[in-house]
Amino acid sequence: MPLSTDTLQQLSKLALAEPASAAYQQVLLSLALPLTAMSKPTVIGISGAQGTGKSTLAALLATELQYRGIRCTSVSLDDYYLPKTGRAALAEQVHPLLAQRGVPGTHDIHKALADVQQVMAGQPVALPVFDKALDERRPDRPAVTLDLLLVEGWCLGLQAQSAAELVRPVNTLEVAEDPQAHWRKYVNQQLAGAYHDYFCLLKPLIWLKAPDWQSICRWRQRQEQQLWQQRGAGMSDAQLQRFMLFFQRLTELSYQQLPARANYTVVLDVLQQPYLRS
Repeated sequence: MPLSTDTLQQLSKLALAEPASAAYQQVLLSLALPLTAMSKPTVIGISGAQGTGKSTLAALLATELQYRGIRCTSVSLDDYYLPKTGRAALAEQVHPLLAQRGVPGTHDIHKALADVQQVMAGQPVALPVFDKALDERRPDRPAVTLDLLLVEGWCLGLQAQSAAELVRPVNTLEVAEDPQAHWRKYVNQQLAGAYHDYFCLLKPLIWLKAPDWQSICRWRQRQEQQLWQQRGAGMSDAQLQRFMLFFQRLTELSYQQLPARANYTVVLDVLQQPYLRS
């Protein structure tokens, strides 16, 4: 079955060069067939670093699967962020770096887990919405019953590190602002707890594999430039460089863990052209 007209129209709005568009179509076709054939209800994970196109892939897959008669939608792990007041409390009680949203421990992971369990039980679920511009939650979406939920997030599928692995800082943020490793130990504890339970339910797991950390930083910078063009506001280069340091440890960990853990790996070249590794 070829891709639907709606999916192709949605893909055309990305204004990709022809080789990239053709490659993306092939990835979508290769993923849509097995996902359509899966027993349902189910919840699928899409993991990948910032700027790799997780939201785009989730939206395109949702459109295509809906065309194939599947009650499907997508949600981001970002939509489960704790509000500013919740993170402020963590910053005061645990570590100041937890005021910044992003790492495990800054989400309402128990709601995320409960939502997945409701989908898998065939029950209606009201998925959350987080407004990053306001740094606050919006009202939940209307409750729906789903055959398939796509969850996309930058750290999906990762497992906790050993105590020895946490000792060595990976960047200047950890050196200067987490010298005793309290922040990274807390994040690691979260990965070993409810996040692990949550990630175990996301099957299969699709991983968008970027070439390297430097490419990820460039792609994220390009996203920020687009935000400036669209909204006239965003992070400065210095703010963005610091922001990315929060994600470096676990992003680099993904290259160690996810090759064996992901069910499907979508490899991205330096131009972000994708292909599905068999």
